[in-house]
Amino acid sequence: MKNRELSALVSLIDEPDSNMFGSIRQKIFSYGMEAIPILEDAWDITTNDHIQHRIESIIQQIQFNHIFNELAKWKNNPGRDLLKGFILVAKYHYPDLNEKVIINKIGAIIQDVWLELNANLTPLEKVKVLNHIFFDVHGFKGNKKDMNAPSNSFINIIMESKKANPISLSILYMVIAQSLKIPVYGINLPQNFIMAYMGGMINDPGLIELKDVQFYLNAFNNGAVFTKKEIELFLRRINLEYENKYFLPCDNITIIKRVLNNLIFSYENSNKEEKAIEIKKLQTALD
Repeated sequence: MKNRELSALVSLIDEPDSNMFGSIRQKIFSYGMEAIPILEDAWDITTNDHIQHRIESIIQQIQFNHIFNELAKWKNNPGRDLLKGFILVAKYHYPDLNEKVIINKIGAIIQDVWLELNANLTPLEKVKVLNHIFFDVHGFKGNKKDMNAPSNSFINIIMESKKANPISLSILYMVIAQSLKIPVYGINLPQNFIMAYMGGMINDPGLIELKDVQFYLNAFNNGAVFTKKEIELFLRRINLEYENKYFLPCDNITIIKRVLNNLIFSYENSNKEEKAIEIKKLQTALD
């Protein structure tokens, strides 16, 4: 019954009256993602450019609404799985992205790290293992030639190219580490994104203190280890006042917001203003 109603609505997409078409469009939107296969079939059988353009516009809006709602649900879920949030960002541009493929690829890296770990390793030794598997064996590295490219924010592209910006590399690194109960968490440092190796796994970022941080890591520099002093020097160099938030882990909402901010900058930088505006709208799902 639903499919017949939907097919009937899709058959009216050629409606010349703009008010009537607006009403038809809204009714199709109400079916959400289940409308897409029928819209795609309609696109395939028409040769009218105007109708195809209307169908494409409706499909894009349905997909955008879906990702917006999924991000809002993710934000309101207390777990806020970091990998899930990162995959949702990629689905903005790649709506047919296969999550299982991504999860399996990351799972293979986790397995490789796990095989090299043992209970007697120190935190620095664990990081050495992680760095070797992630950077040397699997070949991930910073995309220093094109750090502002939008592709640096899409996990499916990153898994193929093995190159990314600081925050995306850090997200992958953290997902792998935390899956193995290695307490590595992200720090929202201006003009960079770094990680902290903590004294234990974190349930609530709001309860941690500076004394809980053992050392810091830079994914963009192949997992290099450094101390609090280097962050202080960096803040002085860019004329920023000392604030605890530059030394302590942030929550996953802040991380995904930063990914979206990077995308906005990337699109504005490449004169894709419409996409930048869309990402700004998408970002409001996390407010």
